[in-house]
Amino acid sequence: MRTVLFGATGMIGRRIEAELKARGHEVNAPRRDVLDPGSIAAAAKGADALLSAYGPGLEGDVSRVVKAAEALVAGAKKAGVRRLIVVGGAGSLKAGGADLIESPQFPAAWKGIAQAHREALAVFRASGLDWTFYAPPALIEPGARTGKYRTGGGDLLSDAQGVSRISAEDYAAAFVDELETPRRAGSVATAAY
Repeated sequence: MRTVLFGATGMIGRRIEAELKARGHEVNAPRRDVLDPGSIAAAAKGADALLSAYGPGLEGDVSRVVKAAEALVAGAKKAGVRRLIVVGGAGSLKAGGADLIESPQFPAAWKGIAQAHREALAVFRASGLDWTFYAPPALIEPGARTGKYRTGGGDLLSDAQGVSRISAEDYAAAFVDELETPRRAGSVATAAY
């Protein structure tokens, strides 16, 4: 497939790009401004899917997450690209019937970015595109690509010990699986051990 991936320089984005290339997909990883719909449309013209691993980081301006969501939707529509898959935030996953961000154990340092991802999710839901908000589990960090993970919808996944985690490499594999075989278009998805 012909893909456009924004945020390919980050920890997760680098691994998604590597996974796409390893599977033979064409990857355009522009360094253009992900907040500019015109730049996004120009990069996405003729693509099969628009992908984003954009994130400002904990120290960045979290309001950029929502601005990027709005720009991605506008750019995709302008370019005529229907499929949009984005790295979402774990805070939007359900845990015990409520969003994880609402749980008392949710780290205060992550609340700002988690709330921004929740607002971005509302943008995708209203977009009319074939979007997937691919949220990582509670813990994602560099590690090994095992190829062994579970996938799910909008609920937080945890292992038998109650730990919700995945390597960035296996998350990237699950993300590209969703691209190749859409199971969660128009919804939230996740992957974990």
